[in-house]
Amino acid sequence: MISKWTTIVFNMASLLEQLKSFSTVVADTGDKASLLTLSPVEITTNPTLLLKSAGLKENEPLLKLSVQLAKKEAGTLDLKTVLPLAVDHLSVEIGSQLLALVPGRVSTEVDARLSYDTIGTIKKAHRLIELYQKKGVARERILIKIAATHEGIVAAEYLERQGIHCNLTLLFDLYQAAACAHAKVTLISPFVGRILDWHKAMYKDVTYAPSEDPGVVSVRNIYNYLKHYDYKTAIMAASFRNLDEIIELVGCDLLTIAPNFLQELSKKEGVLARKLSIETAQSIKIEKIEHPLRKQVFDVGLASNKMATDKLLEGVNGFIQATVDLEAVLAHYFE
Repeated sequence: MISKWTTIVFNMASLLEQLKSFSTVVADTGDKASLLTLSPVEITTNPTLLLKSAGLKENEPLLKLSVQLAKKEAGTLDLKTVLPLAVDHLSVEIGSQLLALVPGRVSTEVDARLSYDTIGTIKKAHRLIELYQKKGVARERILIKIAATHEGIVAAEYLERQGIHCNLTLLFDLYQAAACAHAKVTLISPFVGRILDWHKAMYKDVTYAPSEDPGVVSVRNIYNYLKHYDYKTAIMAASFRNLDEIIELVGCDLLTIAPNFLQELSKKEGVLARKLSIETAQSIKIEKIEHPLRKQVFDVGLASNKMATDKLLEGVNGFIQATVDLEAVLAHYFE
């Protein structure tokens, strides 16, 4: 019998631990220290994160090694030839190290300058897979990250048929998602926070409740559409601006979360409710987009969404600039 003076203490799981029971948690970082403390299942990188990693003193040996490998491979001292190769080597070197810290996969991005080049994207994907395989990493542990332009999605469709799995990024619109699903892409990364950024810039006096956040609504619609029609493409929500966005998308297949938010979730307690489910998605009446990968359908559908059009172009240009800046960092190690 418990007396009225007895204090009962329940060990409540953190929000992060609860989240992991509903969605696969992916770390959006190139920081090894974060992976050691937060134990995500998978890891994703992009040119901006690689540029940030390149600024860490601990990664200086990798920068030197990448340039040396690129020079040897190129057989020339021409910077314009060597530096893009060095970026490839650095991406794979960092990716390989990160893979040793997670049980799942790593997403490694194709040069954003190839975002509108189907053949170039395919060739670059093969190159990245080959570099990983030389380091003993099986292709099953690699996701080739490609911008969700029409050219990128067509490249991904071809690569998937070859057993090279892809993660389509910079995704802001249902037409992009439908085209990726039709192409049987392994994974898509719809961006949440960047959509909110656009709406805040356009409609400065408007505030949004967490469930009405435009980025949350976009991902919810994409999730419901793909699950309603039983597509196998997984959805990994990305680019969060606050914890509420993450909490509103609990149940999404995967969530890629920056270390600062992972830390916050690991320290918070409470009851986390599932917000997205296959059962709910299949119960909703949703109109199907016919022939979403046909270029005319894709282009017209995307053009009807100014936010998506703006953010896709901005995202591609941003990743291009980050790649150029990364090459400039690597050039300092060119001797």
